[in-house]
Amino acid sequence: MSRRDFFRATGLVAAGAVGGPALLGGLTKSHAAAAPKPAWESKFSACDICFNKCGLIARVEDGVVKKLDPNPKFLKSRGMLCARGNAGLAQVYDPDRLKHPLLRKGERGEGKWQRIPWDEALDMAAQKMAEVRDKYTPCGQLFTAGTDLHSQFVGRFAEVYGSFNVTSHESLCLVSGSRAFLDTFGEVPFADVLNSKYVMMVGANRFEALVTPDSIDLMTAIRENGCKLVTLDPRYTKTAALSHEWYPVRPGTDMAFMLALAHVIINEKLYDPQWIEEKTYGIEQLTAHVQPYTPGFASEQCGIPAEDITRMARELAANAPASMVYPGRRTSDYEDSTQIRRSFAIVNGLLGNWDKPGGLLAARQVGLKGVPYDAPWYDENQEDRIDADKVPMMFEHEGSFLVTRDAVLADDPYPIRGWFIYKTNPMGTAPNRKKTIEMMNKMDFVTVVDIAMSDTAWMADLVLPSQSYLERTDPCSGLQGSVACACVVKRDPVIEPLYESRPLFDIMKGIAGRMELGEYFDFTIEEYREMQTRDIPEALGVMDRDGVYYNPSKVYGIYDGRIYKTLSKKVELYNQRYEQMGIDPLPVYKEPDSPPKNQFRMVIGRNAMITQTSTTNNALLHEFLPTNTLWLNTEAAGKLGIGDGDLVEVSSPVGRQELKAEVTDRIRPDTVFMLSGFNTLSTMQHLSHGNGASINELLDDDYDAITGNASMHTTFVTVTRKVA
Repeated sequence: MSRRDFFRATGLVAAGAVGGPALLGGLTKSHAAAAPKPAWESKFSACDICFNKCGLIARVEDGVVKKLDPNPKFLKSRGMLCARGNAGLAQVYDPDRLKHPLLRKGERGEGKWQRIPWDEALDMAAQKMAEVRDKYTPCGQLFTAGTDLHSQFVGRFAEVYGSFNVTSHESLCLVSGSRAFLDTFGEVPFADVLNSKYVMMVGANRFEALVTPDSIDLMTAIRENGCKLVTLDPRYTKTAALSHEWYPVRPGTDMAFMLALAHVIINEKLYDPQWIEEKTYGIEQLTAHVQPYTPGFASEQCGIPAEDITRMARELAANAPASMVYPGRRTSDYEDSTQIRRSFAIVNGLLGNWDKPGGLLAARQVGLKGVPYDAPWYDENQEDRIDADKVPMMFEHEGSFLVTRDAVLADDPYPIRGWFIYKTNPMGTAPNRKKTIEMMNKMDFVTVVDIAMSDTAWMADLVLPSQSYLERTDPCSGLQGSVACACVVKRDPVIEPLYESRPLFDIMKGIAGRMELGEYFDFTIEEYREMQTRDIPEALGVMDRDGVYYNPSKVYGIYDGRIYKTLSKKVELYNQRYEQMGIDPLPVYKEPDSPPKNQFRMVIGRNAMITQTSTTNNALLHEFLPTNTLWLNTEAAGKLGIGDGDLVEVSSPVGRQELKAEVTDRIRPDTVFMLSGFNTLSTMQHLSHGNGASINELLDDDYDAITGNASMHTTFVTVTRKVA
């Protein structure tokens, strides 16, 4: 079936007709006029099941969303919508969905709740926050938000309330990678895989852990543009299966491999000398630094033949600048994750691929403006965040959840006794779940705003039902990606809100008004969007018409005539700021510990059906992925007497879980793997409660020494067969 036949069969041509005559395809005007009017209305939105925010068109019939289709004018997702995006319907109409404000009546986690009116719920939330502020100063309240267009209002409220303590999900995910590339290039790049001729993918799994447009563009680059893909991963993922070469790298040795690539490129002078001279800083120091890191040394560490390492370095250089070490996304790996990702960034620096076709691209201006405000100052407050100075280079707007958790448990340097959480689930995403329960029990009052009774909501005092993305009005958001993807989106309701759900903005506004902070939320979302688009006043109308707005801008050559936002004003192979702070200015490799006898290193990863913990209870996705299993190498399983499908117990220093083994050759003998999001504590997640195993019950809580990013690949586990 052709793409056009597919769109015609699914009704997308008719559904998308509001976008303009071009969408009518081969239909003539007379045919179009004679065509019967569809029974549904077509309404634009942007998906919110994961962070990608892909454009979509909702088919609405009699006030009910019947289907979600891709928006063909939304270039970031290349006019497509993945399985998770299609399953957004099941989130809206989930029978487990939160319907009313609920107040805990029993012990935490006991599952006893009382339905209360909204006014009472907002009164209570405001009262409890006021009590915390009076007793512990404003910094006695912690605010945590996930990735959402309304999350900015949590940060706004925290600032006007007076708390410096704000964390996000990102410190469990990607901040060490962002730190590394920011400190090398001056900003975090976007990968132009569509036009690349050679992509080295280390640890990322882009054909399962979907990122738009990279996942789509990489497939196009391989199938149509002659791009070579080389994957290093201890698992034989779908990305590995579609690669030209796959190497089951020993976990934790990525830096040795990267420094060996740099060794070859530098010693064989395979780089562009003009680029290195004019645009980079520290080639002399780097040259001396990489001399011990020969391909032979790296081979002994990572298990990849030295001749292959040498060849790959030459191939990367031969295809430069249209080649790259893919910057990845999730970087929550080890205690030196920032330095590992710095080694990725340094190799890209040697390739001279910055701001070039097929390389790493800079962010483009989409035209949105901030909405400034002057927050009040509280003299009677703490001097800084509770996690300040515990790691040297934390992102303040992201914080470090693990460092914060330890500080809360120790009351160091001061107590935190209130917690407000929106659309994130640290009980289900942070390693060492027992420790998060301890943190919950330390709190005087916890308020959670979410669409579902997550494990975090399950342990809270007050749970407030939020609206789904198809029911609410959202601010504008600027999105970035590779070629032709920088755009602006907004969301308007496609259906009336269900039950008693409310948007986060209204909740924040209601609490602020009860705490004499109402002036900071004295606007509507529509007014807020007008302030955001004051320099691009045409944008709102274009989004009404097309579902997306593009502000024309350069794709390549953005840095022509510009300086880099580093101390040297160049690409910093050798980082001067690190040197000043007593941090290694060049990545220094330390061999990782090997698993003790009869133990395995646990690694994490994603699947095309899984978005952290928010989709394992989705009825549509559950049909495709009903549970998780433990990937266990065939040889290792044989030594343990474990067969495929056997029930096994997995134990670590912090917990134990049971699930079925998936005996396979697709993973290294020293490594095991399972998906996240299963075996929830909340009984109001009926598809995931008691189903499979919880990985965060097993993972230890190490973190990156530079950023505080969680280190989720440092846990060793034992696996034993459960006897019936």
